Amino acid sequence: MPAYLPRYYLAYRDSRLRAKAAQAAAQLTSCTLCPRRCRVDRTSGETGYCGTAARAVVASYHAHFGEEAPLVGQNGSGTIFFSNCNLLCNFCQNFDISHGGEGSELSDSELAQIMLSLQAAGCHNINFVTPSHVVPQILSALVLAAEKGLEIPLVYNSGGYDSVETLKILDGVIDIYMPDFKFWDASVARQTCQAPDYPEVAQNAVAEMHRQVGELALDARGIATSGLLIRHLVLPCDLAGTGRVMAFIAEKISKNTYVNIMNQYRPCGRAPEIESMARSVTAEEYAQAVAQARKVGLTRLDRPRRVFMLY
Repeated sequence: MPAYLPRYYLAYRDSRLRAKAAQAAAQLTSCTLCPRRCRVDRTSGETGYCGTAARAVVASYHAHFGEEAPLVGQNGSGTIFFSNCNLLCNFCQNFDISHGGEGSELSDSELAQIMLSLQAAGCHNINFVTPSHVVPQILSALVLAAEKGLEIPLVYNSGGYDSVETLKILDGVIDIYMPDFKFWDASVARQTCQAPDYPEVAQNAVAEMHRQVGELALDARGIATSGLLIRHLVLPCDLAGTGRVMAFIAEKISKNTYVNIMNQYRPCGRAPEIESMARSVTAEEYAQAVAQARKVGLTRLDRPRRVFMLY
């Protein structure tokens, strides 16, 4: 076994993982997995806001070297990009995947095999990208993967629009939570993703994630094994409310939180329809965002890297 024993390994050994998979799957008949609470019967083919029925849809999977330094290491982060989304930001950089649903429906066994193949390729973790709407499918596949020897940490890489109730099902399963904290202003969240409750939801979700896994822990190689890592994308004209978001993290979560303040915003998707979002972020805006984080005492900031990936 590896030096770090993933949380799901023990959950698998004592049958909690199977129970959690069954608990999550039961919600698919009247889906309340995310804050949208669509209550559609996904097992019969109905789809709600996220556009996903009973099976997960995967757009791509590979060793990713553009993620945060503690995830990438030497061999990359084993990313699985799920299609569709429960948030659907109008500026999504993967618009064809999140809004267009490009990808293939996979069975639980096929998803499990992807996890095992990424481990076999030497990836340091399994990184579930946009997982909020496919938690039951992930858990069911994880049971099968654990049976066949999966033993690397799991990363839950979400948009931050997560139900605390669903996150509690994942307690004892997920090793590393990596949510976005996108906006502080409800009106911006309404305009960009029709989710005016996003700021409140994200605050509660991040607090629950931190309760479960604590601060980001690294092994002797500098590779993350467990803990919380928060992403924040700087938006033009301070639409993201960066100062307020950083203050929340420092005051309500921990000043030792690992934060990635991202500067790669560009007007993708339908973003140009909003005048203030029709341009990229300036160097001055990004520098101000970093200064705001440091002002409130946040020091574990990810180093910006220029890495371009094609999906």
